[in-house]
Amino acid sequence: MDILSFIGVVIAFAAILGGNWLEGGHIDTLANGPAMIIVLGGTIGAVLLQTPMQVFLRSMRMMGTVFMPPKHGLPETIEKLVEWSKIARKDGLLGLEAAVEFESDVFIRKGMQLVVDGNEPDDIRRTLEVELDSRERFDLAACKVLEAMGGYSPTIGIIGAVMGLIHVMQNLSDPSKLGSGIATAFVATIYGVGLANLFMLPMAAKMKAYVQQQSHYRELVIEGLAAISEGENPRQIETRLQGFLR
Repeated sequence: MDILSFIGVVIAFAAILGGNWLEGGHIDTLANGPAMIIVLGGTIGAVLLQTPMQVFLRSMRMMGTVFMPPKHGLPETIEKLVEWSKIARKDGLLGLEAAVEFESDVFIRKGMQLVVDGNEPDDIRRTLEVELDSRERFDLAACKVLEAMGGYSPTIGIIGAVMGLIHVMQNLSDPSKLGSGIATAFVATIYGVGLANLFMLPMAAKMKAYVQQQSHYRELVIEGLAAISEGENPRQIETRLQGFLR
């Protein structure tokens, strides 16, 4: 669990609602159904229009990583790879077949299978690097969906503000309807700017950070498996992989 993400959300809400309260406002003044429909509906509609379905669905699934990031312990992975290198030197590459069956990480399992099948180290490296690059591009494209939402929502908020002002102008003769139109105008702007700068853009940035972490982890795996395939000394492998630690 990423505690900083939870803290960030709490602080963001507390700052907005607390500041509104200190200024003498009420929470219900920020609750406006029409403004929310305009901003959320318009933003989602614009993003759906520009995004392929596969990328959009991937983005929605990845949003959970902001609060529950994938766990890849680099020291533990290095220890595992070094242990496998010892088995390979002692029993040969076929001795790693049992490790393949019990490995939960799909990327490592695929690489281990390539090693057990006796592929050349360069072939293993190329095959896994193709998958790494493909996953990274797909994940970064998913991150850009949230960036796009962060770009559209302020503009949609302005559209909501203009629509509220149009409503006000159409009802100048009826003062009882002026308040709701003005509220929609200003609250829509708050929703649009707040959605972008408090949520969408920060979430996209954190998702990108986790994508880079996963790529770093997979690069370590590729280097370790290629070294095992080459039959390098376990101590030499451990020393090299230690360079991936920060």
